[in-house]
Amino acid sequence: QFEPVESGGGLVHPGGSLRLSCAVSKFTGGLYTIGWFRQAPGKEREGVACITNGPGTPYYEDSVKGRFTISRDGAENTVYLQMNNLKPEDTAVYYCGLRRTSSCTVVFGPLGDYGADTWGKGTLVTVSS
Repeated sequence: QFEPVESGGGLVHPGGSLRLSCAVSKFTGGLYTIGWFRQAPGKEREGVACITNGPGTPYYEDSVKGRFTISRDGAENTVYLQMNNLKPEDTAVYYCGLRRTSSCTVVFGPLGDYGADTWGKGTLVTVSS
């Protein structure tokens, strides 16, 4: 029942890079996915990328393919979002969501519901000159 905790947000220039972290409780067991989502002021939350702690394939939204990379550490307690070539339209509060499922396709993509069982409180990313 513990919330994931995001960190790493801040101010970056267009074209710059930033790495976000999502810390998952060490007491979390079983298979799950971590999804990165973002929400800009006045807009609804949208998906960014997803990774599982099992053998499933990561998922990326078209808007970030080739620029963002999602990964996890060996201990599977932290998930990272490496963001390169940042654009002003990437400005948003970024959230990670824990979902108790074995596949990112349950959460993201054509058949995904873009939900989570537990949400973090978010970290702000601002891309501006």
